[in-house]
Amino acid sequence: MVTGGAGFIGSNFIYHVLKNRNDINICNLDKLTYAGNLENLSGIEGQYPGRYHFVKGDIADESFVHTLFETEQFDEVVHFAAESHVDRSIHSATPFIMANVLGTQILLDASRKFAIKKYLQVSTDEVYGSLGETGYFTEETPLQPNSPYSASKTAADLLVRAAFHTHHMPVLTTRCSNNYGPFQFPEKLIPLIISNALADKALPVYGDGMNIRDWLHVTDHCEAILTVLEKGKFGEVYNIGGNNEWANINIVKKILEILGKPESLIRFVKDRPGHDQRYAIDALKMKNELGWEPSYTFEKGITETVEWYIGHKDWWERIKSGAYTDYYKNQYEKN
Repeated sequence: MVTGGAGFIGSNFIYHVLKNRNDINICNLDKLTYAGNLENLSGIEGQYPGRYHFVKGDIADESFVHTLFETEQFDEVVHFAAESHVDRSIHSATPFIMANVLGTQILLDASRKFAIKKYLQVSTDEVYGSLGETGYFTEETPLQPNSPYSASKTAADLLVRAAFHTHHMPVLTTRCSNNYGPFQFPEKLIPLIISNALADKALPVYGDGMNIRDWLHVTDHCEAILTVLEKGKFGEVYNIGGNNEWANINIVKKILEILGKPESLIRFVKDRPGHDQRYAIDALKMKNELGWEPSYTFEKGITETVEWYIGHKDWWERIKSGAYTDYYKNQYEKN
């Protein structure tokens, strides 16, 4: 079972697994909230007949989850499903607690009850908090979340840890740096900048734009997760990074350069509360113990990503309407 498989990383992971592993079948469980989009998986059932099916449901619904586990008899669970946008968590944290904390515990309970062979928790480097100008997050870095979103993911990670130490469950945890690539919801930095620039709209950049992130192509992330699922040691945490630090403002300028758009589109807006200054992942454990390291260069990855959004204008134009439009105005245009 893949939870949250209609989202950005989940849908990319499903494609990656079905393409590269002929012996794996997938049930995709997704609630289809605003960021879940079945268009991401259009035609996949025909492309991989008998190997994929979709179930709509809520991981925080205990009765539903236990019935699904009993019916489907899963061997493994890869848990992506989460409320994941920091800005939204600042406006209202409750949905993040329900999905990220309660939902994770319900999945763990069902996994233990029905003797799941492997459970993989997909987490984030944001659980570590913020870095200064030097240093990197390792798997031993203390957990110091600074937003309601990252606090909810930290709580989920600790529940997974407790499941291993208390119940000896076959659990694995991955923590990744910022992802980019196809099918990313346009509230996140890179697709937001690409789609706004293509429409010649203002490009909102928080603060002075000097917040730094380590950018990882989603395909590299999917391969890393599959590697951990197949080779990882139960109870362990694995950091997954791109070795690719960029200040937000330089990402924006790079996208404008690729698109041939003017930097006059950039508009600096009021910084968000608790905005972490820098994230950077030390992924040596993945390399030394499991033999994984990223294959994408950022030049190749960002160029391909821009080209994907140019070629899928209908996809993101349909998304950037309705409830998303209301959110966007509230988040950026009031500043």
